Amino acid sequence: MGLTNNDVFKKLRVAHKFRDTDIIEICALVDFKVTKGEIGSIFRSEDHPKYMECGDQFLRNFLNGLVIHMRGPMPKKGEKK
Repeated sequence: MGLTNNDVFKKLRVAHKFRDTDIIEICALVDFKVTKGEIGSIFRSEDHPKYMECGDQFLRNFLNGLVIHMRGPMPKKGEKK
């Protein structure tokens, strides 16, 4: 079986050594509001009663924010770096 969104998210968190506050700031870069509680629910084990699946929208917004976090905002059309 392949990786779930939760697995991908966990691996990114560990690889980049992100804390909950870092993830909240990264999501804010794309105007996606997330709470510490939601993040904690995503990183719980699957058999925990408060476990939450990481949806496609959540992971997509995080990845878009991560691109901005790592590269900086994209320049507007006609604008040079």
